Amino acid sequence: MNRLFRIASVLSTALPIIATAQAPDIDQEPPDAPHQIPRVESRIEVDGVLDEPVWKSAWTMTLDYEIRPGENTPAPIRTDVFVTYDASRLYVGFLAHDPDPREIRAHLSDRDQAGNDDWVGVVLDTFNDERRDYVFLVNPLGVQIDEIEVQSSGETPWDGIWRSAATITDWGWSAELEIPFSTLRFQRSAGPQIWRFDALRSYPRNVDHRIGAFPRDRSNNCYLCQALKIEGFAGVSPGRNIEIVPTLTATRTDEREDLPNGEMVNGDPNFELGLTARWGITPNLTLSGTINPDFSQVEADALQLTVNRPFAILFPELRPFFMEGADFFETLMDVVYTRVMREPEWGLKLTGKEGAHTIGAYVVDDQITNLVIPGSESSDFTVLEQPNTATVLRYKYDVGNRFTLGAIFTNRGGRDYLNRVAGIDGDLRLSAKDFVFVQVLRSKTSYPEEVVEDYDQPEGKFDDWAAEIYYSHSTRTWMWWADLSDIGTDFRADLGFMPQVNFQHREAGIGYQWNATETSWYSRMDIKAKVADTVDQTGFLLFHEDVVQFTIEGPLQSHSVVRPSQVREGYNGEEFDFNRLKLHFCAKPDRHSYVWLNLHLGGQIDYDNTRPGDFVNFDGGFWYRFGRHLYLEPTYTRERMEVADGWLYTSTIGQLSASWQFNPRCFVRAILQHVDDQFNTALYTDGRDPEEQSLFTQLLFSYKLNPRTVFFLGYSDNSFANQDYGLTLGDRTIFAKIGYAWVF
Repeated sequence: MNRLFRIASVLSTALPIIATAQAPDIDQEPPDAPHQIPRVESRIEVDGVLDEPVWKSAWTMTLDYEIRPGENTPAPIRTDVFVTYDASRLYVGFLAHDPDPREIRAHLSDRDQAGNDDWVGVVLDTFNDERRDYVFLVNPLGVQIDEIEVQSSGETPWDGIWRSAATITDWGWSAELEIPFSTLRFQRSAGPQIWRFDALRSYPRNVDHRIGAFPRDRSNNCYLCQALKIEGFAGVSPGRNIEIVPTLTATRTDEREDLPNGEMVNGDPNFELGLTARWGITPNLTLSGTINPDFSQVEADALQLTVNRPFAILFPELRPFFMEGADFFETLMDVVYTRVMREPEWGLKLTGKEGAHTIGAYVVDDQITNLVIPGSESSDFTVLEQPNTATVLRYKYDVGNRFTLGAIFTNRGGRDYLNRVAGIDGDLRLSAKDFVFVQVLRSKTSYPEEVVEDYDQPEGKFDDWAAEIYYSHSTRTWMWWADLSDIGTDFRADLGFMPQVNFQHREAGIGYQWNATETSWYSRMDIKAKVADTVDQTGFLLFHEDVVQFTIEGPLQSHSVVRPSQVREGYNGEEFDFNRLKLHFCAKPDRHSYVWLNLHLGGQIDYDNTRPGDFVNFDGGFWYRFGRHLYLEPTYTRERMEVADGWLYTSTIGQLSASWQFNPRCFVRAILQHVDDQFNTALYTDGRDPEEQSLFTQLLFSYKLNPRTVFFLGYSDNSFANQDYGLTLGDRTIFAKIGYAWVF
């Protein structure tokens, strides 16, 4: 009853807000009428040169405002924008003038990796609901960047099929974008449509000048409410809107039977055919399916330190089927995390929006069941050698342009295993400055007998609650926020990423920002202070932090952070007091390079032995582009910890990545990742080795005609070492993948 009372208290804060959901919209609409976008009948040749006659009849505008670091100051450089469309495509052209084209920052890279260059692009809110938009950007060599922005949660990785080209001239550079309507989701309407629109330019020199189409009110945290309106697109169609992508993946893995002297056993070649299909049932509703899908991941995960880390580590999702429409399933708490699905055989997904209603649903058959066993002070991990069926249902309802109410349901079931989560949530924009997010969930779980015994989990079916409410106030100078959450001891979200349960968290913070003027040496400065407190459901202190953070953005696009804090942490029945300091610095010394370093030091718990110690963590690196083709990036991470009796451990990660980009579609890349963990075994009682090493290498050739028409050919291996033997090859893999996207 006590926990239900606490959850009711959290809800009581939000319910009066929800009850006002029918209040009229409070955001002032831009006074200008929608800009009419003319329709043309002839198709352009996407070559980066705006020489076709259709551009003369396009809607034309200039980007007149520097929006960062300047605050609606005159743009330092001229940019002309042209917009038109035909029956099945949107066309956008740019003339990006530059007084010194030699300073244009332009490098060949893989798609989505050109964000440090000059670029131009558009933002499209195709539903005119001020909640979600598409972003399409291109650099001066035609490298594409695309993503989906959700106004309440930020950027979501996304790969669309569209065409672009750019060319550098003696007066600057120009670009052409051709965006098929089959790539977009938009309103189902035979008549004219109104979309929210912005055009952007990044002009990075000593500072990164961001230039836009309209002035921004920095005290209005609804960006899309301020965007321009464009009107047109009557009768446009995504066509049959069918995409079929067959794939063939071939692999062979050789493994050493016993390290270090066992023989290397050659594996058998493995060939897998897969098929993924997408059907745009309507312009706003999409059905996707996959059979024996290729979920192989050719991108190597960035390594993270694991020594003295009590909770599971989050890795980003990189697999195409799960990335598509991922923003539909996002909520305040991480109840959907698709990387827990390890070996899916088939999947089916439906996403779309009709008026005020947004729906998302998928079902996946997975042959392996990965489990994170959460706790208040640490988490465990295990694998059930049994298949499961995973189902996620998501629904959202828009109330005006301010509120969104939602519900989510997840279900994961196997032979003797079940986890089910259901809940409601709200995304509530109270004013131009104030946001409230609230979510309440209930779970029901049943684990197999071996999990119950090995990880001390409840027997039979058990259930519990979770609730969180977050409030944020933000203006151009002031910000403050508060967060309350209550996660039950027996709450489980096995299809999500919630490795910590059995806690109550309270947090409050305040900040002030200094905005640059024309004479300022800095681009932005801010100071923030926060108090956070976390206890378990019995009241035992888990973590308390008092922190101040000072941030400066300055010359050479530099970013510096100083963050001292006082911490009181509880673990295994004891409490410890620490002082900590975080320092961060990064900068772009010139158009070809970027450098960063992070330093974190202070007191820390040795979680294996429940005792205090001191640690120093250093993380640094740089990248350099030699000309337009060669990219080199070394990084280094090192952490050392000492306790009263002496040195405890040293953990290091070194990585070197080098690539040669032939053109925007094709590259060859080599990666080396080395991990070295050294332990003072005299201070441990678990019998661990004094040293563990691993070395991962990968050589990859990649060709991407578009995000789904691809060819990969690669080699990777893993070597291992300890105090008794040096690095010895443990396994090696040769792999190839080909996929082709037929779009109808």
